[in-house]
This record gives sequence, structure tokens and C-alpha cells, in this order.
Amino acid sequence: MHRLRFALLLLLPPMPALGQASSPRANPCGAPEHRQFDFWIGQWEVQLPDGSKAGTNRIEPILGGCALRESWSGMAGGTGHSYNVYDRSRKLWHQTWVDSRGNLLQLEGGFVGGRMTLQGKSRHSTGAPVLNRIVWWMTAPGRVRQLWETSQDRGTTWTVAFDGRYIKR
Repeated sequence: MHRLRFALLLLLPPMPALGQASSPRANPCGAPEHRQFDFWIGQWEVQLPDGSKAGTNRIEPILGGCALRESWSGMAGGTGHSYNVYDRSRKLWHQTWVDSRGNLLQLEGGFVGGRMTLQGKSRHSTGAPVLNRIVWWMTAPGRVRQLWETSQDRGTTWTVAFDGRYIKR
């Protein structure tokens, strides 16, 4: 019986003693690319170009800094969330947006020249394809602009869908 217990102990994987610190791991999202969208983090009042309030937005890091979660609340009553992540395997940013009106928008792109530019396809209520392009950039400390444009002719012409001026609260 003693030999059987000893043999079973040899089969168990080694476990650290209670209270013993585990070995430190490198931060999987510590590369500078993962911080490119950090200028958007914060609690914001969002205004339209005429100065009227469009809504509020909260952008916060989640999952140990590996993603950003957006929580939008519009003055017209709509709400929405996006999840933003840098995909290091493809070297690009990805955003998935969902809202209280049942809309889904998936965008991809990158940070170039101080601007985060993401694009993706969706469909108009008529079924026609729509190309979406959203650009974010810091205009001053504590201020960000978000310009969302759409194209129904594969990017030849663009129409402004939303022009938000973010002011940090």
C-alpha cells in the first residue's frame, strides 16, 4: 500500500506551495500598439458641431488593458456598447458595436498620423451596401473628435453620419 501511494504521488503535477508567488508573466497587451487608442479613455460629454449635447460616453480599459469598452447614452434615448481591441496577429484594430436599436457594426483599421481610422461594411434598411468610416483624433488635451461618414458608392463620395466633439468630464 505504501508503494502504491508513492507511485500515485509521482503522477501528480508539481504544485507551488500555498502562499508561494507564481512566476511573473509578461503583459500580453503591453506593446505600444495596444495603447494607441488610450487617448479616448475617460468619461465624456459629446456635443454636435452646433454645441448641442448629443449624449455621454464612457470609455474604459477592460480585461487587464487588452480591450476598451465604450458605453454610449444618447440624448434621444439610444444606448450602445462597443468593444475595441488591437489584434496583434493581424496588426490592426477591431471594433464591434451593438446598440439598443438592434444595430451591429464591425470595423477594422489602424492608427496613422495621430488618427484612429476604422472602416467596415453594413447594409442600409433598403438592403443596399454601405461603407462606414469612423475617425477619432485628439484635438486638444481633454478633447477628442469623432467623425463617422458613410458611402453608398464604394467610397467615391462620403456623407457625414455623425460629427461628435468629446469634452472630458
